[in-house]
Amino acid sequence: MELMVPVAGGVVWAEHRGAQGAAVVMLHPGWGDSSIWDGVVSRLPERARTIRYDAPGYGRSPAPTGPLAALTNLIEVLDRLDIKEAVVVGHSGGGATAVGLALAQPNRVCSLILVAPGIGDYPWPDDDPYMQEFEALFAAGDRDGLVGLGKRTWAAAGDGPEVEAQMSSGVNGMLRQGDLLSPDPPAFHRLKEIRVPTSLLIGDLDHPMVVDCANEIDARLVDCRVITVQGADHMLPLREPQRIAELVAAALTRCS
Repeated sequence: MELMVPVAGGVVWAEHRGAQGAAVVMLHPGWGDSSIWDGVVSRLPERARTIRYDAPGYGRSPAPTGPLAALTNLIEVLDRLDIKEAVVVGHSGGGATAVGLALAQPNRVCSLILVAPGIGDYPWPDDDPYMQEFEALFAAGDRDGLVGLGKRTWAAAGDGPEVEAQMSSGVNGMLRQGDLLSPDPPAFHRLKEIRVPTSLLIGDLDHPMVVDCANEIDARLVDCRVITVQGADHMLPLREPQRIAELVAAALTRCS
């Protein structure tokens, strides 16, 4: 079932599939949209209850009309779909939102799967060349420059058509959101409060600052298993959909 869900700042396109019971909620990265999960969804059992959506301005969701926050939007979608308990899967910036939900509404999260995750208030290095180039290109609204930067930074394992499509969609979403996106509540120094089983995947070819962030997340979580994927970059849902689907299926079994 596809539907449009009203949220703070606009409306989002969402897909809700499968039976009742514990759900899988999949949160896309800033450098992509919800279609990045196609390969994962297609490998899950047909009965699995799955929810994914495009953040305002991304993919099939229209541009936002007012201020928004990722965590607030996630809770609004879950409320609308009456999701009481979920395995929450977050890629990159979507991982930060997944962590935020585990802190804000811990009873709603039975397991976390963090895929090359970021945390908004992690002390990202200002002197990383990526950060400096991104800020300049974003300020200039340079779509082509941003897509090129995304491919160089996040797609070390290769930039075929699927990667190109995700990068282009992500850049469109970022620019459509502009300065309307507000940061979620601080989470980095609260990670020890999270008690649910967590799997964290990171590619050995990912950008160094993301690898460092993943290691810091692992060090702070109480129950975390790290899986390092050899020969993979930041775009893990495209590179390793089978492995992610297996982790999701196992987590659903534990939550049932």
